[in-house]
Formats: sequence, structure tokens, C-alpha cells
Amino acid sequence: MGNTSVTTRPSSVLLVDDHPIVRRGMREIIARELDLTVCGEAGTVEEALRLIEETKPDLVIVDLSLDDVSGLELIKQVAAKGGSTKMLVASMHDETTYADRALQAGALGYINKAEATDHLIGAIRKVLNGKVYLSEEMTARVLDRTRVGGNGGESPIESLTDRELEVFSMFGQGYTAKEIAERLSRSVKTIETHRDNIRAKLDIDTSAELIHRATLWYNENRT
Repeated sequence: MGNTSVTTRPSSVLLVDDHPIVRRGMREIIARELDLTVCGEAGTVEEALRLIEETKPDLVIVDLSLDDVSGLELIKQVAAKGGSTKMLVASMHDETTYADRALQAGALGYINKAEATDHLIGAIRKVLNGKVYLSEEMTARVLDRTRVGGNGGESPIESLTDRELEVFSMFGQGYTAKEIAERLSRSVKTIETHRDNIRAKLDIDTSAELIHRATLWYNENRT
């Protein structure tokens, strides 16, 4: 009788995070699993897109705060290509604010970095199987919202578009409108328009109050 064993290729994972120490930690966790392998690392959207094209990973783990553009933009660009690569967000940002946006952009899961040590492998395998991964708390929140219908409990922050939220977050990190424009490759006028829209949606009267609110929000939601 012949040997009927079959060798299965490990699923390849690309790590996209602008902190090398975070990538190293995730790589070490993944390296313990025989059915998973890290095929590359990137710190920017530009690097990630190049590596995705070169390595054709089964899964991309994406942080939302990258050196050049928001991770949400990377997710949208990868999803728009229509390939088989799946995406999982691993971020320090508050799940209740960003998980819905990540799923709408094209990701299949969202894990907070504080939980990554214990739950990363489970999240990876669930997403690789085409299923959505969220924390128990976020799953319950989504189900509750579905039962009541619509977005009845939507906060003003949730009314911001992805780009407006990105600009709001960057104001909270201390960037000026000019610096934000440079990082996002947009005109200062465009950023000022986003700023005005944010003020209107959040009922903020002055730019100084916007900076104050953005700083408080960013510090509260970054862990």
C-alpha cells in the first residue's frame, strides 16, 4: 500500500504595522503554528501593496495607524482588486469606533492589540475560513443594533466619514492642517473642508475646541 499522506501548504500571512516590535511579536506568535507562515512585513501602505502583489498572501494583518495612509485605505484598495486575499485588522484603536468601518472597507475581522497575544491565532484561522472575527462584546453590540434596526444609538463620531475620522484623529495627535495635508497628499483647502464638516457634525464652534475634543478622543480611544 502506498503512502496516502498529503502535505498541506501553510497559509501565508503578511504583517502591516509601522512598529517593528509589534510585527516581531506577531511573527513570533505565528511562527509557533505549523499551518501558518509569515511571508513578509510592511510599515506603509505603499510597501504593503508591493508585497501583496509579489507574495500573494492568504491573509494580511493590518494596523489602522500607518506611516503614510490609514490602514482603512489599504483595506479598500486590496478589496477593490477583488483577489482572494483576506484581511484582519489588529489595532490599538477602540473596536466600537473602527470595527464597523473596517468590515465595510473589506476586512473580515478586528482584534484589539491588547488581546492579540491570546486571541490572534484564533482570529487568523477564523478569517482564513471566510468567517467574521470580532470580540464577544462587539459581536453583542452588532447583534443588538441589528435587533433594534438601523443606527438609532449612533454617536456623533460615528457620523463622520472614514476620511473625516482620520483627519479628526490626526488633529488629536497634534498635526496641523498643513501637516495632515502633506501626509495624506491632499491640499490644505481639502483638509480645511474636512475640518469644517467635522465641526458641523460634532457641533463644535471653534477650531481650538475641535483640537481639544480631538485630543481627548484620541487619548481615550487609542488603547
